[in-house]
Amino acid sequence: MLKAKLLLAFLALWSVSFQQGCQDLTKSLTHLSYYPIRDMRQTIVLDPQRGDPLNPKARPFRGPDSLSVASIGRDLYIGEAPYDPAASLAIKEPFPSDEASVVRGDTLFHTICWTCHGKTMMGDGPVAAQFMPPPDLLAQATRERTDGFIYSYMRHGGVVMPSFGNALSAHDAWDLVHYIRHQQKVSPR
Repeated sequence: MLKAKLLLAFLALWSVSFQQGCQDLTKSLTHLSYYPIRDMRQTIVLDPQRGDPLNPKARPFRGPDSLSVASIGRDLYIGEAPYDPAASLAIKEPFPSDEASVVRGDTLFHTICWTCHGKTMMGDGPVAAQFMPPPDLLAQATRERTDGFIYSYMRHGGVVMPSFGNALSAHDAWDLVHYIRHQQKVSPR
């Protein structure tokens, strides 16, 4: 009887310590040490092009390699103001308009642009009701714009339109310009 009581007491103590050990093991495995300031608005941003914010006298970090290539394409305009009429006249399309370009532009338009400009290009997309309506792409005012102006507006944004330079490569933007011009030719408005 004494052996049974001792065995029972041993098992009780062992199970409590074993459970505590499992809890300590769980805490030790899941306990992560975080930086004391976890709010992103209060952290220090390391911007490699501007240098070390903690040591302003230090040289800036190394920039991109001289052999690096932009991943989304390169703009072919001259000057700092792509909306300047002279600058938009200087932008010439490097890609010819052909049937494949128009088809790619159609696909891009119905993927990216239709939510604001609408499927009929009248500026009546489902998002347009929430904001200032975008222009009718088949209207006379848009027909009078240069291709370079439309291209730079897509790539860099404008008064109401956001910039799509991160979503559209230069080639994609020209495909969209070709599609818009094709639609302007076949639509009698």
